[in-house]
Amino acid sequence: MYDRTDPRARMASAAPAKAAATTFSGAEFGLYYEEAPQVVDDRSKTWITRGQNFLVAYTDAEPGAVLERTGQIDEFVLLLPDKDTPVTIEAGSESVDVAGYSLVIIPPGDSRITLHKGGRTTRIFSTQSKDLADLCGNAASYAEQHPNIPPFEPWPEPVGGFKIRAYSLDIPKEEGRFGRIFRCTTLMVNYLDPQIGPRDTAKLSPHHHDDFEQGSLALDGAFTHHLRWPWTTDLSNWREDQHALCKAPSLTVIPPPSIHTSRGMDAEFNQLVDIFSPPRIDFSNQQGWVLNADEYPMPSE
Repeated sequence: MYDRTDPRARMASAAPAKAAATTFSGAEFGLYYEEAPQVVDDRSKTWITRGQNFLVAYTDAEPGAVLERTGQIDEFVLLLPDKDTPVTIEAGSESVDVAGYSLVIIPPGDSRITLHKGGRTTRIFSTQSKDLADLCGNAASYAEQHPNIPPFEPWPEPVGGFKIRAYSLDIPKEEGRFGRIFRCTTLMVNYLDPQIGPRDTAKLSPHHHDDFEQGSLALDGAFTHHLRWPWTTDLSNWREDQHALCKAPSLTVIPPPSIHTSRGMDAEFNQLVDIFSPPRIDFSNQQGWVLNADEYPMPSE
């Protein structure tokens, strides 16, 4: 259910109905402002939280910190939310200088990210990176496959092959477009338009997803994530509603088919980033929503 001013309202009835789920998993939370980091070295601290198909590695770095991957199995995404966080990214034979306030897709294989001035950064991977998945603070929760989520399948390779692809996030809001969406072979990331002040409680957007998780990464401010699970004929499967207040930085993993909506709470700046793995077909079918769609083909079916 979307307010009529929400760009998603035009696609609300586009998906065919699916058989009702009968078993459910709970939401997952990584509250980085109160939890110990999973990885610590002399120049950085990193918190790692996963969903079924994706994981988030949030890093606070000192100047000169290097984030390195060896033999990375697939593409991943780097978020630089602050303007004064220039980095140099090396991957294969490439070396690219990237300004802050950017989203970067980094190819498989060996790579190095050098944070010249330090700062905060987020890397988003598929859980095909088993070494990182095993480090997640909530790894035990995914010892078994969560229900209602099909097996992970990557999307087609990009036009022109794998390479470093950097995109500025300094993109003006556009009527009819929902956020700032980018996709690669493994992920879809929506760097949402910020909320200034608390969200209007008369314009919330309760909705559900039949068969994929949503990661909601809070980078600034605070958000209340409202979640409600369906009732079934089996009372033992019922779950209490949740109204989870999560400050930044944090990750909330919202399971299908829970009804959910999120409300920015801070009096000033609230920044949320939504994560999906693999990319969403419905968003990809909306003309002009995926800003790098010309570089990443959709599956043929």
